[in-house]
Parts: sequence; C-alpha cells; structure tokens
Amino acid sequence: MSHRRHLIDILVTATLLTSPAAAVAKDAAQQPAAQVGVGSQYDTTHVYVAPEDVDKFVASFLATFGGQSTKQVVATVTPMPSSTTSQLLQTPAGTVSVFGFKTPIPYPFGLERTGYLVTDIDEAIEVAKQSGADVLVATFPDPIGRDAVIQWPGGVNMQLYWHTTKPSYAAFETIPENRVYVSPERADAFTSAFLRFSHGKVVSDDAKAPGVEIGRPKDTYRRIRMESVFGKMTVLVTDGQLPFPYGRELTGYEVTNLKDTLAKATETGARILVGSFTSDRRESAIVQFPGGYIAEIHASAR
Repeated sequence: MSHRRHLIDILVTATLLTSPAAAVAKDAAQQPAAQVGVGSQYDTTHVYVAPEDVDKFVASFLATFGGQSTKQVVATVTPMPSSTTSQLLQTPAGTVSVFGFKTPIPYPFGLERTGYLVTDIDEAIEVAKQSGADVLVATFPDPIGRDAVIQWPGGVNMQLYWHTTKPSYAAFETIPENRVYVSPERADAFTSAFLRFSHGKVVSDDAKAPGVEIGRPKDTYRRIRMESVFGKMTVLVTDGQLPFPYGRELTGYEVTNLKDTLAKATETGARILVGSFTSDRRESAIVQFPGGYIAEIHASAR
C-alpha cells in the first residue's frame, strides 16, 4: 500500500510541475533582486482623445467615478517634437493620464496602455530587460522627470516613468485591473516576464473561464489574475476572435454599485456597449466615454 501511495504521489507531483501555472510560478521565482515599483495609485491608464473631446471626456469620467483633475497644461511629452494637452484624473477607482495631441502623435506613442511610476528609471529599464521586455523608446526627459516605453512578450506596450519631485498620492479605495489580451502562444511568456519584473503573484489561473466574459457565451477561455505592487492585472488568453468591444478596454474599474455608476456615466455622455452580466462573482459592463475611451466597470455580485 505504501509503495502504491508513493507512486501516486510521484505522478501527482509530476502533473503539478508540468502544468502551465506551475511553469509560470517556477519562472517567476527566478526574479531580479530589485523591486522598482512604488504603488498602484501611481499607475495610470493612458487615454488619447482629440483635443476637442478632452473636456467632455474629463467631465464624464469624473462624474462617473468621482475625484479631481490636475490643471490642464500644454506640453511636449515625447522625445521628438510634438504638442499635447496633458492632465491627470485622480479618482477613488483609478487614475488616467489624458492626452489631447495638437500635432500628429509620434510612433509608438498612443500604443502604450499604461504608465508605471518606478523608483529609478535606469534600474527599472535594466530589470525589465532582464525580465524579458524589449525597450521600444529609450529613456528620455519630460517636463517633470524621465520616461521610457517597453514591450512585453505578446506585444504589450507600457510606459515607465520617474518624477524629479517624488509625488505623494492617496491610495485607491478600489484597485483597478490592467486588462491584457494575449495569444495562447505568448501567455506564459508574458505572465512569467511580468511576474519577474513586478515580484507579483498569480491569484488564479482558470483554463476554462466562462466565455461570456469575452463576448462568446458558448465558449471558454483561459483567464489569469495577478497582483503586484503595480496593482491588479487580468490576462485574457484568446484566439483573437473577439466581438467588439472586447480587447479594446484597457482597464477594469471596481465600484460599489454598478447600476448607479452606469447611470452616472450615461447621464454625462457615455454609452453602454455591453450591458451588465454576472460571472466569476462579479457583475460587469463595458462603456465608452466621450472621446472614445472604452472601459470595463465591475462590482462584486450580490
């Protein structure tokens, strides 16, 4: 009996060690030593809208989530000549950096999904490269610090930034989730690389998540949820055959009451693209704000 039990233990262990989740965890354990993150309240979603839509977007977003805006300025935020309005919308559910470019947007700006504050930009770039990221835009100065744009396996672009004067922001009431769509071929590579960089952890890895979450209720897909000093991230692993607007939403915002939040959004010009549905113990919807920004909004299911 003990010999048989020993064989079962070996088989179970072998199965666990060869599973995708175990492979990701093993890779993530080989982390660079430095922790370069600061906190989720310093991470922003980058929102690009036409200059004539900036004020409408700002009014609708703040009416929906609360919070306030920094003073709007006109600045050059790229290493090559350009001009944009720029402001930061700080809400209890998440922060966005709003850009209204008055000139054509230099490549690859506009394709990066988020900006992450780091403790040291040069060290952060080295850690990112050691973790498997590519540097799309080398470090450059901006009016208040230094920035760079990196790309993770799977084509996920992010901006890293550092401020000359250290900022101090209040923590979020609810932490937003970065929603990343990647292919099955690159999902493990992306997840392992980002976990190494962020010193994060996998909260769940569901190989058969309900397809209703990506607009395909008859199907299933793989969903990975992670957490780190940079906040929450949901990796949606799909074949790319997604109905609009899935894949267009960059961030998911958690609220207390979804119905009330959607009412505030629509009263100020936002459109509901996907009506509320319940899955994975949350009630979710997708909205489009004035200017085109698409966001997922969710609340815990009652």
